[in-house]
Amino acid sequence: MDIPEKFLQYRYHFGLAIVASLVLSILLYAAPRFLTILAYFWPLFASTTVFLVLIIAFGRVSQAELATDSYSHGAQAGEGILDYVAGQAEHTSEPQKYE
Repeated sequence: MDIPEKFLQYRYHFGLAIVASLVLSILLYAAPRFLTILAYFWPLFASTTVFLVLIIAFGRVSQAELATDSYSHGAQAGEGILDYVAGQAEHTSEPQKYE
């Protein structure tokens, strides 16, 4: 086979490669630089970082507090809500009847 016959066999592949290269080069030329994007969004990045650090710090403090705190107080505080949600609310007094 000659070279022109091979070229004609893969002409769509070559055309697609050329078009893709042109589109990519135009996008790279027109796109803003990384430092420009970073300069625009740095307050968002900074506040997100501070927020995540605070979540991690408070999470560790809360876990340490729970380890030293007695279990009974936490269990008693949530039992009423859990019983109510489960539908097992205890009625300690009769409902008032208004006549």
